[in-house]
This record gives sequence, C-alpha cells and structure tokens, in this order.
Amino acid sequence: MSNSQPSSGTASGQGTGTAPEEAPPVLLRNARLTGVHSSEDADRVDVLLRHGVVAEIGQGLAVPDGAEVVDLDGRWLGPGLWDSHVHMDQWALVRRRLDVSSAGSAAAAASLVGERLRSQPPAPGQPLIGYGFQDALWADEPTRALLDAVSGDVPVVLVSKDLHSVWLDSRALEAHGHGGHPTGLLREADAFAVSTAVSAVSEDQLDEWVGEAAEAAAARGVVGIVDLEMTLSVDRWARRVAAGTTCLRVRAGVYPADLDEVVGRGLRTGDVVPYTHGLVEMGPAKIITDGSLGTRTAWCHDSYVGMEGDPAARGVATYGREALVDHLRRASSAGLVPAVHAIGDAANASALDALEEVGCGGSIEHAQLLDPVDVERFARLGIVASIQPEHAMDDRDVADRLWAGRTGRSYAWGSLAEAGVRLQLGSDAPVAPLDPWVAMAAAVWRARDGRDPWHPEQRLAARTALAASTGGRTSVEVGSVADLVVTEIDPLTATDHDLRTMVVSATLLGGRFTHLTHLTLLTP
Repeated sequence: MSNSQPSSGTASGQGTGTAPEEAPPVLLRNARLTGVHSSEDADRVDVLLRHGVVAEIGQGLAVPDGAEVVDLDGRWLGPGLWDSHVHMDQWALVRRRLDVSSAGSAAAAASLVGERLRSQPPAPGQPLIGYGFQDALWADEPTRALLDAVSGDVPVVLVSKDLHSVWLDSRALEAHGHGGHPTGLLREADAFAVSTAVSAVSEDQLDEWVGEAAEAAAARGVVGIVDLEMTLSVDRWARRVAAGTTCLRVRAGVYPADLDEVVGRGLRTGDVVPYTHGLVEMGPAKIITDGSLGTRTAWCHDSYVGMEGDPAARGVATYGREALVDHLRRASSAGLVPAVHAIGDAANASALDALEEVGCGGSIEHAQLLDPVDVERFARLGIVASIQPEHAMDDRDVADRLWAGRTGRSYAWGSLAEAGVRLQLGSDAPVAPLDPWVAMAAAVWRARDGRDPWHPEQRLAARTALAASTGGRTSVEVGSVADLVVTEIDPLTATDHDLRTMVVSATLLGGRFTHLTHLTLLTP
C-alpha cells in the first residue's frame, strides 16, 4: 500500500456533532471485503455509502454528486467493532494513572510508586493513584508499611487490575476512613468506595478525558461500546454527544442503585436517548453476583487451592437467590435486559437458575468458570455469554494456581461456541485495553508474550471471534449500516501478532469518517 498518503486533516464529521444521516455520500474504491474475498483473491469492488447505509457494491461505480471518494487500494473493508463491556469513565481515568501492572511483587510495586513520586509528584494535597497490580501470585504481601516507606507526605492509592481491591498507604487509609486497617489492602465494597472517591473529578474534566478515550477507540476500529460504568451514565453521554463526542455509539447500562430512577423515567433497553443523533441508547440492567478470581472472591463450588477450611474459601455470593430473582424480575418487567456479572461456577449456576426462573433472557458477563452442564443451559435458555478473552491471558497463571484441576472448564469459549451459545466479546476496560483486536487475538490464539497456547481446545474460530465483536456481522452487505473498519490485512487470516498490532486505516460510523490515516480523502 506504499502509494497511499496520510490524511491531511481531521476526519469528516469528527468532533462536530454532525449526525450520521447528514454525512455526504462516500465512495470507497478498490476494497476487498472481509468474509467475502480470500486473501489471494485479486478482485476488488467499490462500495457506495449513502444515508448511513451500504447503498451499492460493485465494480466501476459512478461517483455521485457531492460524494467523498477514498481509494482503499486493496485494503480490507469489514464491519465496525463493538466492545460489549466497558467502564468508560474508569478507562479514561486509568489512562492517566501510574501503571503498576508490570510489578511482580509488592516490593516492586512500591518501588514504582517511589520512582513516580521522585520524578513526577502529584500537585500538593493530591494523592498518587496507580492501577494494575495483581497480588494473587506475589510471594510478598502488600502492606501499608511498604507504601509508607516510599510515599512521604503523599497519600497513595493503588487500584487492582480487576478493580475489586485497593492498596493504600497510611495517609490514604486515614483519608478514606480506614485508619485502623491492619494491612491497607481493601477488597470488594470497601475497595469500590475508595475507587469511586479517588475517581471524582469535575464533569468537564471527565468529559474531556472520555472524549479523548473515545477518539482513541475509534482509531482502533471501534464503532460502539456497552458502557457499564457503575454510576448512571446515560445523561452524561447525552451531554457528551451534544458537546461533540460523536465518534461512538453507546449503550449505557444501569446498576441496582439507579434502577428505580431509570424505571421511573420509562427507559427501556434499546430506547434511543433524544437529541443524541441516535448514538446513545439505554443499555442493560447490570447486577454483580460475585467477586473476581484475583481477589479470591469469585463464588465457586469448590475451595480455592490453599484456602481449604477458610470460611471464605469458595468466594463470595453477593446476592441470595430470592433477592436476585426479585431484581431480575423488576428490571425485565420494566423492559430492561439483565446483564449478570458471574465469574465462579457457583455464581454462573445461580445466575442461570435465576434467569430461568424469571424467563427473561439477557447476558452473563464474564462466565469464567463453568460447570459443563451449565454450558448447555446457556444455549437452551438463550443467554448470551459476554466474555473478555484477554482476561484469560492475564489470569492464566493465577487460574493454574487457584483453580488447579479446573482450568479445562475455565474461559471455555470453545465449548460455549460448540453448544451454540451466542458470544459477545469485550474488554472490561480498564481491566484490559479497550481494543477489540486484542480480545480477538486472545480468543483465537489463547496465547501472548510468546508463550504456548493455554488450553488451545477452547480457542474460537476467527470468524466466530469477529462475529462476536461486530454484533454478528462478518462481512459488508448492501443495506447494512455503514459502521465500518478498513484494515491493512485480512482479520480472518491474521496471526496473533497481526491482530494485536492491527493497522486500522479508517473507521466509519453511519457512513462518516471518525478515523482516517494512510489514506487520502478526496472531496468534490
């Protein structure tokens, strides 16, 4: 593609608030269609986009009056990508926090804190916030004393990679009402409260950072997200679109604390929020029924290895059966589709029991450890498995230790697909990067960092992974919505490395460019 040129300006409509249906016609010349053409196929087609949909596919199409023309020069044109599980505010914040994910021990994490405080301390009176530690495999314990030794007068708050625990020094513990805590490592409800408190920034600042994160997502071929931020975000997204953040479609979820407000407003899953150019919809009703693997709080049938005899050896169930059924019934009867967080096998079984009793459908988010009998139940009940494949790459060593003997049925995407379960891929950003190519790489190859594939029998076919990242589409067809991505190589034949480093040349949302690079946009 050496004869292509970078775009000389901003993609049309980006940041302007221009509605997708107002975009001029776009003619994409010399495209190869993902899922239709083979990598060896020399045939190329022109694709005409008009009024937000694919209007015509053929060879030698005439240029309509007023059309924008781009020569793809044999690049691959496919459906735009969705991330079906994002915490967008947290992702925007984490992009600016100290990254401690590389730390292989508590001492190493504390050392990273000390280095940042020496080189780039926060403003006076402000805490240092870090993100990404995984203590399940550390030989040493995270303690307040370790952080105290490097923090000086600065409060330090480190948020775990899975968001289910926080590690604080003594000054931060005092500030957040946990001054007497023996270790400084808080989990679950206490951790969420601290994480929420340190995430408080002005709405204007947060909107700016989210806008930047949205543009970065569009640059990776993303056209839409399911935002499961834990505070009600539907109105924030309406405000952001009005202010010009128009590069993504957003389905904004609701948690139990805000369910009454959403029900009172008559919002149902799929309802389009007024004055958002059709970009913002009411999303699912999310509920969390257990914890996470890394914090040993995912609710399991069997004890975590090394915790036998401990009262918390099987994790934590955050809802009893009756309370869970009541919540699902209330949400679904109001037209809100449930999305149930369940990671351990006991939590998944409980979620399926409750969904079956209510008869409401919906999704289970994560589904990381499954009893084989429950795989069939997903299919029989029509429950979507909303999975985050990169978690398996992050967690494989933790799972091998804590779920020893059970990992053949953990992250069991191949078994789910074989049973006919509908899959949706996501990132759970900030737990993993908001980048569907990374999720697809993990799903298809189940490997990273040069390691051998982990339980390769549970790999997904490339076409299955792509469909699970696009709302079910694997190709571009006449009449389909013009949410599209242009890539340098064929995603269906890409290696693990190729997927993780996928070059995205353009992204279109409703037929307008939200990202354009390595290509020339010719305006009439």
